[in-house]
Amino acid sequence: MTPQELRTFCLSFNATVEDFPFTPETSVFKVLGKLFALTRLDARPLTVNLKCDPDDAVRLRGEHEGLIIPGYHMNKRHWNTVTADGELPDQLVRELIEDSYDLVVAGLPRSERLRLDRS
Repeated sequence: MTPQELRTFCLSFNATVEDFPFTPETSVFKVLGKLFALTRLDARPLTVNLKCDPDDAVRLRGEHEGLIIPGYHMNKRHWNTVTADGELPDQLVRELIEDSYDLVVAGLPRSERLRLDRS
C-alpha cells in the first residue's frame, strides 16, 4: 500500500477528516473527532496505528510477527502498529483500517452513530 492509497482509503469512510494535532508530518484520521488511524505518510517503512479488539490484537501480533506490533505510543491493549509497506497483503491492511473505524464508531454516542447512518 502506498502512502497515498493509505490516505485515500482512510478518508473514504463516512465523516472522516485528516488532522495534524501533533506535527505537520503526522496524519491523524478521525471520525466525528475520534481517532481511528495515525500515521506518518513519509515514514519508511510505512506504518499506521489502528484500534483493535484486544483479543484480535494479540492474535494478529502472533500471526504477523514483526509486521503487527503493540501500538507505538498508544494503549498496547487496544492499539496495534501495522506495517503497510507491502509485506502484509493490502486487503488485510484495508480490513484492519475498516475494523478500527468500526470500533471507534461503535463507541460513539447513539445519536452520533445515527447521524452517521443518515450521511
